[in-house]
Amino acid sequence: MNLNLSASLNIFKLLAKPSLCLPHATVATFDDLPVPLNKAFSRNDKQADIRAVVLDKDDCFAIPDHSKVHEPYKKRRFEALRAAYPGRRLLIVSNTAGATSYDVDGRLASEVERSTGVNVLAHAVKKPGCGDEILSYFRQHPETGVTSPHQIAIVGDRLATDMMLANMMGSWGVWVKEGVVPLQQKSIFSKLERKLGPYLLSRGYSAPEPSSPFE
Repeated sequence: MNLNLSASLNIFKLLAKPSLCLPHATVATFDDLPVPLNKAFSRNDKQADIRAVVLDKDDCFAIPDHSKVHEPYKKRRFEALRAAYPGRRLLIVSNTAGATSYDVDGRLASEVERSTGVNVLAHAVKKPGCGDEILSYFRQHPETGVTSPHQIAIVGDRLATDMMLANMMGSWGVWVKEGVVPLQQKSIFSKLERKLGPYLLSRGYSAPEPSSPFE
């Protein structure tokens, strides 16, 4: 079953607290990500400490249903991220590749790992509900240096999955607003989010400040 039950259940949390879907930073495309990502969040009075980055795949750095990095992003931006966050410090979390309800035999995850050289998280719960599985991954790999969710940045093109995941975890979120797919080809949900984000910001909402420690 490919229905995202996690997103459906968490809609009630979003209705109660709309700020959960807002990003801490926004870029037009994946190619506009600052490297290292600390630059996206650091302010005059506070410096972010990003030790690991979680990347969405579909319509973020890759064409949906493709395992390869979108060619214009590959050499300059994707490889820069791999250099800045080597080994397990860079992780792909997708609602297709690695999501066990969709990628039942793990074949898609293996293809993405071979193509990108980056680990893909196998997770039972789809975004935005897989925060515990992501945190468990970093607990199991202390070599990443991650000791708290606020040291993780989530990068993705969806407010209701990627940015809500970041805020529910207590991490930082970067919204890739344009994505790879042209606007006219995007889903109705993606199109609605393009209006929802600016609307909430205009009403005074803002993303929660990351602060939750590991328990």
